[in-house]
Amino acid sequence: MQYAIPAWELPAVPVTGSQSPFPVRHIYCVGRNYAEHAKEMGGDATKEPPFFFTKAADSIVPVVPPRVGRIAYPMATRNLHHELELVVAIGASGANVAAADAQRLVYGYAVGLDMTRRDLQNDMREKKRPWDIGKSFAQAAPIAPISPVAQTGVLTRGDVTLRVNGEVRQHGDLSDMIWDVPHMVEFLSRLYRLEPGDLVFTGTPSGVGPVVPGDKLEGRIAGLAPLSIEIVKSDA
Repeated sequence: MQYAIPAWELPAVPVTGSQSPFPVRHIYCVGRNYAEHAKEMGGDATKEPPFFFTKAADSIVPVVPPRVGRIAYPMATRNLHHELELVVAIGASGANVAAADAQRLVYGYAVGLDMTRRDLQNDMREKKRPWDIGKSFAQAAPIAPISPVAQTGVLTRGDVTLRVNGEVRQHGDLSDMIWDVPHMVEFLSRLYRLEPGDLVFTGTPSGVGPVVPGDKLEGRIAGLAPLSIEIVKSDA
């Protein structure tokens, strides 16, 4: 097809054990899905229905171990935060999917970071405006290779750890999620038809905090390829 302007490259994430990458269609994120993180953000840790926000597909930054990805400190913020998350890759279409059937939509899992311009997010929240500006920006979603569920099995528990400059900042377990993956997919599929290529960032444990240029982050979730990035100064 001839486009009016040059087309950009389709965002995609490497898949472990395969030469074929996973094309990214849409990124959904779950807010406050760990009780302790909900508390530290001033929210209620009770089991209310999950809520969602989105990131642009081109915010992903694929990083293949042992490489360390380089993430530029973003524009317009003085308070960039890390949020380590399990990412669920969707491999089949579905709407109004029951939790008992949700696993059939899951292609695989990956380690991801939901980078957040916290000052912009907080400002928008105080003004009762959408806070996408704090969540969706260039390089806002670093991600390690996707491990197919055929390799990992269904993930319901496993250690989740983020180190910044070698020191543990976030630590939890997948079993600490308020809403597990099947119920998360059930709720999300009531709002959107999920399609192959969608990614779902599933929430972060407590311990989120600021990073600055020069900081090195290493995220690990048991059984998955690790994610390592360095924050660098922006040229903008």
